[in-house]
Amino acid sequence: MSKSQDGVSHVNHYDGGDPEKSDVDGSMDLVRNTAAKIHNPLAGIPRETLIQNVEEFAAEYGMQEIVPLLRKGALVAQDPGNFEQLDELSSAELDALRNETLHKWRQPRALYMTVILCSIGAAVQGWDQTGSNGANLSFPQAFNIDRKSGIDPWIVGLINAAPYYAAAILGCWMSDPLNFHFGRRATIFVSGIFCLFSVIGSGLSQTWPQLLVTRIIMGIGMGCKASTVPIYAAENCPASIRGGLVMSWQMWTAFGIFLGFCANLAVYNTGAISWRLQLGSAFIPAVPLVLGIFFCPESPRWFMKKNRYPEAYKSLCMLRNTPLQAARDLYTIHVQLVEEARIIGTSNYVTRFIELFTIPRVRRATLASFTVMIAQQMCGINIIAFYSSTIFVEAGANPLTALLASFGFGLVNFVFAFPAIWTIDTFGRRNLLLATFPQMAWTLLASGLCTLIPSSSKAHLGLVAFFVFLFAAFYSPGEGPVPFTYSAEVFPLSHREVGMSWAVATCFFWSSILSLTFPTLLDKFHTVGAFGFYAGLNIIALIMIFFLVPETKQRTLEELDYVFAVPTRTHAKYQLTKSLPYFVKRWVLLQKSATLEPLYSFDTIKMDASSNVLSDSKLRSA
Repeated sequence: MSKSQDGVSHVNHYDGGDPEKSDVDGSMDLVRNTAAKIHNPLAGIPRETLIQNVEEFAAEYGMQEIVPLLRKGALVAQDPGNFEQLDELSSAELDALRNETLHKWRQPRALYMTVILCSIGAAVQGWDQTGSNGANLSFPQAFNIDRKSGIDPWIVGLINAAPYYAAAILGCWMSDPLNFHFGRRATIFVSGIFCLFSVIGSGLSQTWPQLLVTRIIMGIGMGCKASTVPIYAAENCPASIRGGLVMSWQMWTAFGIFLGFCANLAVYNTGAISWRLQLGSAFIPAVPLVLGIFFCPESPRWFMKKNRYPEAYKSLCMLRNTPLQAARDLYTIHVQLVEEARIIGTSNYVTRFIELFTIPRVRRATLASFTVMIAQQMCGINIIAFYSSTIFVEAGANPLTALLASFGFGLVNFVFAFPAIWTIDTFGRRNLLLATFPQMAWTLLASGLCTLIPSSSKAHLGLVAFFVFLFAAFYSPGEGPVPFTYSAEVFPLSHREVGMSWAVATCFFWSSILSLTFPTLLDKFHTVGAFGFYAGLNIIALIMIFFLVPETKQRTLEELDYVFAVPTRTHAKYQLTKSLPYFVKRWVLLQKSATLEPLYSFDTIKMDASSNVLSDSKLRSA
């Protein structure tokens, strides 16, 4: 390890003269990875050089007391598949490393505490969204904005859309400076305060402009929280279960939506104040979020970004089962951060935003996160989450029946999110999306067509609700958990906050457009036209995902640098010329002999005993 004149640490590389894995300065090309090779930055470094790098790293960051652990951690990280051959490891350390595969859910209490607090943050988000769903049936009458035509539907739409406009324009972009200066936990605390007091204010509003202002304040907290919580969870979780734990954001958002519907039903018979209680009840989950966040460890990657490595190690020790695993992850993250700094360098807030669209590796992550986030709005889930009670009334239900049907939607949305805990890290993020979008398209269309059944028939409302529930069942394990999980992991650490802000702002901006326009869309085209429109958008979203969204399952956050160094053109060409023909042959023509050539190849290591030099070999992985 050496330092350049700009003071940035550099890792000494050893490439063995392999031109396929090196760029001009002897390290993997993070800008244009045309070979689609997922490179281990420690691969090919002689043992003596690696140990020297580790000792220099420890000296530079004041971590000499854990040098033995760092040495062992670096050796494990250099060849993760062959740790059994390392004589330096104790039996307890070997068992811990084996358990990463055999018992991957056996994790420390602090990690699960972190995930629980993140889940509470998600529940706040969901409850905030559904308070207005039930309140839509009564607050327009309270403020005399209940006419079906003219400006009133636009005012109701504006009030419903206000949190999402505020989140997209203000809240999401506040998260970058707050995270930069104060850390993940403090940012979540501040956002929790916004969400706590704003919903209480909304329940006390005396005019619709007052309600509008309180919902704008709530939106600031929502945007800041949604941009930070998934990052915080992703940075704390090990790669093998990162998807399953980070997707808890969506699962517990769905739970918050369900609780919001429960609250809507619970206060239905309270008379004129029912809408106030429906809006104000969302303060309940915000309380444990605000009180509990500082009992969780800070993100180790944020500490490392601030050059506070001893604190990062302490945090990792709380989040991993053994000090060896903490030391391994500390050094591995550091080496990849050095690689990122070599490509990206240093920047301020404005230049980081500009670089979302100018640095090729970051631009591809920006495009992919934009795609999965806008697809969440294109699929139509939020027209039901925001307006299900209104839709069911439009379909002929009375207000109580509409609230009960909305409760059923919330329950299905929550229950069917559970399978994704296991499938998101096995079946994969991309495959979940490709499998569920066609199903959402036809179920949404079927629900709309069922509104054409005469309202006098018992099948009318029953079939509309059935296909809405079926739509939710397909949404919850696919487009539900993937966008926030995916967007939290695809950006390099240098651009993670601003990148997540971009992704969440995309989601909330289009959510606000949907919320603002749907009352008018429903009035002009009725349920069948509105649902048919969103069914078509599902097909467009499917095509976008197929060409623009790479798979990220079970790769470390640092390895994803190499995934997103693959040019978009290379990825899209592979999907069109390799993946699509394979799918047709295997699953349409039922040709069992069909095979799919993998897009990516992954580094593994083998030891040359005569020279004691580590060299690369390719392990082809599907």
